[in-house]
Parts: sequence; structure tokens; C-alpha cells
Amino acid sequence: MRYGRQLLHWTGVLLGTIVVLTGCTYDAAVQRLSLTEQAEFHTYQQVMTPAQVRTYLAKATAAERTAYFSQIGLAQRFQALDPQDRDAVRGGAPRVGMSAEALLFVWGDPYYTAGDAHHYAHWYYLGSSFGRGGYGNYARDYSHRVDVYLVAGKVVGWVDEVPITHDDSGGDSRRN
Repeated sequence: MRYGRQLLHWTGVLLGTIVVLTGCTYDAAVQRLSLTEQAEFHTYQQVMTPAQVRTYLAKATAAERTAYFSQIGLAQRFQALDPQDRDAVRGGAPRVGMSAEALLFVWGDPYYTAGDAHHYAHWYYLGSSFGRGGYGNYARDYSHRVDVYLVAGKVVGWVDEVPITHDDSGGDSRRN
């Protein structure tokens, strides 16, 4: 039993170290890009798979990296957006009236959806809409969620929510 606990402890330490070092490697690779390339990368990052991100960052030159966005079709998807949507994506914040496709560029895939975005749908994102932009649109706060309302493929609004939890006395309480 004692050896099992030690093995479990050291496995946890090893996994934690790998996670930290991987994050540092990723951050270092992004920081090596020019400011123009960093801006371009952040435009497409939310709609890229992890494998696409690794391939992009492994390219040797800026020209190869830019060409890669066309090779995987992201440049064409971005150019197909309405000009106001492209501006909103570059700004890193959603806007009322933007397309569902543009919202994917801004915040990525929602963690849960209900309905059909072409008719009426809710897309749920973890975190707060106020904090998503400040952290590169990665949810850091899992105690909140954002409910985005879409009608006919367009964002009509969103609401930040604090999920309701049930306390031990049987009543509802909000987590803060």
C-alpha cells in the first residue's frame, strides 16, 4: 500500500511537470512569432485543432505559416465572414448580429449547444464574457457560464450566468 501511494504521488508530480513544461513550450513558440504573426495566429486559434496548432508553430518561416492557414481552409473561412464580423473577430469580442461562424472564431466551440443555429439555438461557454477576452478567450473561471442566443444563424445576445447549486438545507443558493 505504501509503495502504491508513493507511485501515485510521483506519477502526479511527473504529470504536473509535463503539463507545466508543455504550456511553457507552447507560450515560448507563440512568443517567438512576430507581433503581426501573433495577431494572425490569434485570429485563427479558436477554430484550430491542437494538431493544426502544433503544425503551424512547427513551420520554419512566416510565409509557410501564413500559407498554412490557406492550406487548411481557415483563411478562406475568415475571408467569407462579413467585414463587421472580421473586425469583431480581430477585436476578440462578440457583437450582436455577428454570424455563428464568426462567434466560433471569437470564442471557439461551445461546451454545450441546444437547438439549431440556423433557426434558434443556445450556445453555452464556460467562464464569464467579461473575462474571456482578457485571457485570449480561454475560460479560466468555471464557476460562470455564458448563454449565447442565436436566431437564424446570428447572435442576438448573451447572458452571463452563475449556475445554481443546492445547499444542504434543500434551498437554492448561488455560487459567488
